[in-house]
Amino acid sequence: MNTKPAKVTGIIAIIAGIIFILAGGVTWGLITSNLNEQNITVADDSPMLAGDSVNGPFSAFAQAQIINTHAEAATNGKTYAELGGEVAAAQESGDTALAEELQTQRTTMMNASFLRASLFTSVVAYGVAALVMGLGVVLILVGWAFSSLGRTTPAATTQSASTV
Repeated sequence: MNTKPAKVTGIIAIIAGIIFILAGGVTWGLITSNLNEQNITVADDSPMLAGDSVNGPFSAFAQAQIINTHAEAATNGKTYAELGGEVAAAQESGDTALAEELQTQRTTMMNASFLRASLFTSVVAYGVAALVMGLGVVLILVGWAFSSLGRTTPAATTQSASTV
């Protein structure tokens, strides 16, 4: 029985697994390094991880959530789109002072949305890095299993050959 394909497949899977683990680890490290450089601290009024440095998926998520809370408080719970309609209505009615105030709120909500999107991108990148590292472990296990199959001779084949 030719076991070479199993051995080769096993070796390729192990090498791919090692590459996946390294790539995921490097990605995780780069995300953490870039977040650390921003010197962001989770707001003190955050319900989770208050005061923690934003340098991981949970602290990035916590900061994104509290940014949303602050933005909603600044805009009385109105969304960017809702504020856009109110700005237009205020301009049409000639109330420029109200239009400017609403536009300031709208800008606040827009900036909050951009910041949250950036932090959520970090959270997703951490998830992808963890997924890649997990797949690396699975590939190594599959490679090990294939390599083991390639090293063993099936017992049934050996017995039938010796009895003939």
